[in-house]
Amino acid sequence: KFNFDMAFLALRLAPSCQQFPRLCATPEALRTKECCPPWEGDGSACGASSGRGSCQDVEVPDQPDGPQYPFSGLDDRERWPLVFYNRTCQCAGNFMGFNCADCKFGYFGVNCNERRESLRRNIFHLSRTERIRLVSYLNLAKRTVSRDYVVATATYREMENGSVPMFADVSVYDVFVWMHYYVSRDALIGGPGNVWTDVDFAHWAPAFLPWHRVYLLHWEHEIRKLTGDESFTIPYWDWRDAQGCEVCIDELMGGPSPQDPSLLSAGSVFSSWKVLCSRAADYNSRGVLCDATEEGPLHRHPGNQNRNVVQRLPTSAEVEFTLSLTNYDTGAMDRSSNMSFRNTLEGQISSTTSAGTHTHYHHSLGCFILNYIQHCTAALRSHSSANDPIFLLHHAFVDSIYEQWLRRHRPSPSQYPESNAPIGHNSEYHMVPFLPLHRNKEYFISSKDLGYEYSHLLDASKFTLVAEFFDFHFSFASGEVYYCFPLSVNLVLVLTLKWKTLFILPERQPLIWSNDTVESSHRNYQTST
Repeated sequence: KFNFDMAFLALRLAPSCQQFPRLCATPEALRTKECCPPWEGDGSACGASSGRGSCQDVEVPDQPDGPQYPFSGLDDRERWPLVFYNRTCQCAGNFMGFNCADCKFGYFGVNCNERRESLRRNIFHLSRTERIRLVSYLNLAKRTVSRDYVVATATYREMENGSVPMFADVSVYDVFVWMHYYVSRDALIGGPGNVWTDVDFAHWAPAFLPWHRVYLLHWEHEIRKLTGDESFTIPYWDWRDAQGCEVCIDELMGGPSPQDPSLLSAGSVFSSWKVLCSRAADYNSRGVLCDATEEGPLHRHPGNQNRNVVQRLPTSAEVEFTLSLTNYDTGAMDRSSNMSFRNTLEGQISSTTSAGTHTHYHHSLGCFILNYIQHCTAALRSHSSANDPIFLLHHAFVDSIYEQWLRRHRPSPSQYPESNAPIGHNSEYHMVPFLPLHRNKEYFISSKDLGYEYSHLLDASKFTLVAEFFDFHFSFASGEVYYCFPLSVNLVLVLTLKWKTLFILPERQPLIWSNDTVESSHRNYQTST
């Protein structure tokens, strides 16, 4: 049996952005609970004078949550974002952003009326120039203080209900490290060591895939703003059947140090990166939030994971079986869900039988490669996984599997639960800690509706009829034959999946231009430290 999910572990926090807009981290904004900053284009709140949006009351759902979190009024993330703000910008048309200054995903131009489809590509299909630029963009984001956002370093109560703001500057990259920590951290329910662990607003429940989809879209958006390169997209690492960390080389995400294989080679810019928000047990014991300070270098332990927890990386056959599951989520919609596409993909249950197991191994890829948290146990989890840049490549591929499932099964919106999911995961819940606000159900749709595509799915339609034939042929059979179905499909589809190793699809709207003339119009972001 092999159980698989996806996540990682280890980085740092320098100046950047959490989803608290800098202009809303003031005593006045917190006192009035209003986050409606002006748009620079006309100086009006939310760009109202230009018809971009308006400042409106936040509406939160009243649907009941599941029983996993039995408290109310103890955690700042409950009924997000009402603890901090009850009025925010609501943007019109194709405008988006905390002040309606940006465009919705998939739209570009001054008036956000240019529809474009971006292409996320296999990292091994990038040219050398593109790989250099990718690493340089990552390093630039790590070294640049966020202009727009700050991160919270204390709870609203510790801020004396907003009268004493406690926020920190961090880098563009590290704001996303902080966000991943904040959304998945344990709930502080009063005093040192008094925490509730069975809570996570982005994992172990239905919002796992929509939340990480929005996370990647915002990360992509921030890199485009930082570099001026609107063609930038996050590449993915197709780790199916990989024997080890193929991207752990200095040219890409950094190879191991000869002196200490748990550290990165000095030949990689990532060897100088520092992690943050990696000491969850320490924060819990003191009853505090991560304070966004540096906590040491990036660590990895590829292949040295606890093999009782994770034996290896997922195989093509296991991914295909997961894709064959017709139900997005089932039962209590948490770690216990059987025959659930979401829970199987997330790694809590077997990816060969989709039955529950007693071993909690959240994010097998993180355990296999990074193992920053020594034994990848459920108690330690992966709050700090976004520290490692492999996290982005990994979750881009996870998102492509989600996308493949959506296209294959074409679920109705009702498959996403309206109520009784774990807190933070019902369809109408606003994703923590995003500002601008996003509801979970809004991202239970195809990536094409959000303006992006995956290169390895471009010709997937050629194989759809094959999959549908097998589905029809076996669906009426007995239970015994049904369990043979994934193997039967694999005989065909695993072969078709191998096309990715035989040739490279023609690319549309590349990650970055390799043309020398175009390159000269970009700043040189390569650094040696």
